[in-house]
Amino acid sequence: MKKILNAILIASIITAGGSIAFAKKVKPADENLVAKKDKEIRIIEPEKEVKVNQKKEIKKLNSNQKTKAKSSKEAEGMYETKFPAINSQISYTDLGGEVSLEDCIKLAITHHPAIMSAISNSEIYKSRVGQAWSNYFPTLSAGVSYSRNDMLMTMGGNFSRMMVQKYNMFYVPTLSANMLLFDFGKTKAMADSAKKTYESSRFDAETSIENVIYNVKVAYYNMVFAKIQKEVYENTVSDYELQLKQARAYYDIGKKAKIDVTYAEYNLGKAKLNLIKAKNTQELAAVQLANAVGIPELAEVMLKDGLNSKEYDVNFTELIKLAESSRPSLLAAKKRMDAAELNVRSAKRAFTPDIGAFGSYQYGGREIDADYGYQFGVQLQYSNLNLMLLKKQVEEANATYKKYVADYEQERQNVYLDVKSAYINLMNSHDSIAVSKLGLQQAKEQQYQAFRRYQEGLGDAIEFKDSENTYLNAQLDYYSTLLQYNINAAEVERVIGAPIKESDKEL
Repeated sequence: MKKILNAILIASIITAGGSIAFAKKVKPADENLVAKKDKEIRIIEPEKEVKVNQKKEIKKLNSNQKTKAKSSKEAEGMYETKFPAINSQISYTDLGGEVSLEDCIKLAITHHPAIMSAISNSEIYKSRVGQAWSNYFPTLSAGVSYSRNDMLMTMGGNFSRMMVQKYNMFYVPTLSANMLLFDFGKTKAMADSAKKTYESSRFDAETSIENVIYNVKVAYYNMVFAKIQKEVYENTVSDYELQLKQARAYYDIGKKAKIDVTYAEYNLGKAKLNLIKAKNTQELAAVQLANAVGIPELAEVMLKDGLNSKEYDVNFTELIKLAESSRPSLLAAKKRMDAAELNVRSAKRAFTPDIGAFGSYQYGGREIDADYGYQFGVQLQYSNLNLMLLKKQVEEANATYKKYVADYEQERQNVYLDVKSAYINLMNSHDSIAVSKLGLQQAKEQQYQAFRRYQEGLGDAIEFKDSENTYLNAQLDYYSTLLQYNINAAEVERVIGAPIKESDKEL
């Protein structure tokens, strides 16, 4: 019998191996190469095209619009604490194609994604305050169970056959609740820490607002300067066109050589090339302003304001005091330090027990309505008490607090450095304006005299070109210095976290 079974087993193995051999199909080497070439190499496989649910997308869009409107209103409230009140109803479509610096700031406050993100981030931390206090809210549990129990028979022989086996079935719906009554301040310490962290995130959002305002001011001033620069090059082209006309007239009557005409044509061509570059610069500045505001469509508008030429009334001592009380990043660092101190308190109180209440109600038995039962009471308990772990958590909280103390001190020193640097730069640009203004007046007079001399036939083309270039550079230097003064003033406002006052004195 054993020999017959072995023969059957060997025959079945041979048959299976043969079927596998016949089923296997080997690709030719050429086909493998073609398959490898045809297969595209991708970083990731493209996602499958999913059919868009229009109703769902509309609902999502409406939800995003509501969130944006809420965040915009929140940003306005934060902005109004330091700056003049803004009109929440302003829209770039109602501006008639012209915007002022104030308009751009208003639009940026209510439209820039960075501000919306910062406001939403602070809402995240706000919800964590409620999450911490939720420990004092009851925890509910509900469920229903069904079980069928069979008695385990351990006795054998005739005695076991005499016992009747029974199945016990139970239907048990259950409702229970647990509630923390007191935990010796652990929950309050966590909630207070979460509140400080939330307040820190609010100051971070305010920092985002002030950075956006600074970027808008810089972009606006750069666009104003680009516009002025284009006008300067347009005037230069006009001057060279007039000089070329004069040179041709002198050449026709034999008073000037042909080289004057050629030289004037070269100067005019170079001036036109500079004008083209200035126009491109202005277009780029318009796009940068639109990006700073957060509205791409704003790139086509015209500007109402020019560069401010009023002197700012600033004092370094007052700026430092104002920065210590208004700089959002410094206040945020202070809140983070306070939150870390409260975390130390929370970690130490983890050694204390919890006092809570509990209760449950059951209704069921062999039948769903067979019986009922309930229980309630108060308990004092330690949950997962690990003294070594708690000790190390306290040490971690202490080290974290020391870190944030050092971070606050570092931020305070950075504030002093930033304010000092911004103040020095503002004063340097202020002092440079008077010098560049005097140089502009002298260059203008020199250019006028050189042009008059050329008209009278006393000067030459080289003298005129030199005076024209000097006047061109003097104009650009003056407006560049004025631009830098405006940007430095915006930088001072950013580093102190508050606006600075203008005087009535003209620069």
